[in-house]
Amino acid sequence: MLNEQNDIYITGSNANLLSGELATLLGGRTIEFNVFSLSYSEFLVFHRLMDSNESMNKFFRYGGLPYLINLELTDEMVFEYLRNIYTTIVYRDVVSRYNIRSTNFLERLIRFLADNIGSIFSAKRISDYLKSQLTNISTNQIQTFTDYLTNAFLIHKVPRFDIVGKRIFEVGEKFYFENLGIRNCIIGYRPEDQAKLLENVVYNQLLFKGYDVKIGWVDAQEIDFIATKSNETIYVQVALRLDSEKTIEREFGNLLKIKDNYPKMVVTMDDQYTNSYQGIEHIPIRKFLMEN
Repeated sequence: MLNEQNDIYITGSNANLLSGELATLLGGRTIEFNVFSLSYSEFLVFHRLMDSNESMNKFFRYGGLPYLINLELTDEMVFEYLRNIYTTIVYRDVVSRYNIRSTNFLERLIRFLADNIGSIFSAKRISDYLKSQLTNISTNQIQTFTDYLTNAFLIHKVPRFDIVGKRIFEVGEKFYFENLGIRNCIIGYRPEDQAKLLENVVYNQLLFKGYDVKIGWVDAQEIDFIATKSNETIYVQVALRLDSEKTIEREFGNLLKIKDNYPKMVVTMDDQYTNSYQGIEHIPIRKFLMEN
């Protein structure tokens, strides 16, 4: 018997779960919320780890799927499990759901996205490249496939925002993976990808904190993330290391071009760099990930 003490939860792995007839029947009587992979602080609790560079490297490598608590945190064990999850997502929530026939291209597109985290995405450029390789895939089809992958929560599509003009750019979005462990099982975990992984982790943490996130653009310069929540905004730049004056001037200088009083910060792997630069805060990544 249903009564006032019962809550009913409907779970699913596709953004269109409450579309169609189900949405009509439940309209106005539901609350929808997304459940993300574990954050870094939750990862530490699940695996009974202390906050350290070694623990953070495991998080970057294996991601935050809760079931990992049942596995030994080794490449052999974890990546075999993650490959099975990846295959299920692609073939159940994308290929089967949307009746896709060109599965070979779909997997090549996913590998491209995995290898280009944080790069401005051009469907036309990919289409032109594939044509040069005698594979004829239209720009519209590429955009449609990325929408399917976004609906399946494999990736997040992030638009670019003109800070001065207060408008969304129609083209040139970026993509980040919901779970870095799955990304790494697709293309491999490579030390040279640390900057990409760091940017993805910062993006995921902002989502976890409840922010709406966009890529910023001011005076032809990029601001990695504009995060808004409850009419408040923060600006975040991400850099692997502040190891040269040129890098310092670029990362902090881009933020100094924004003429408002909202908080601005640069997040890096550095532990030793100064706490601030001309009023802009520097935050080491572990501190950023542990803050509530």
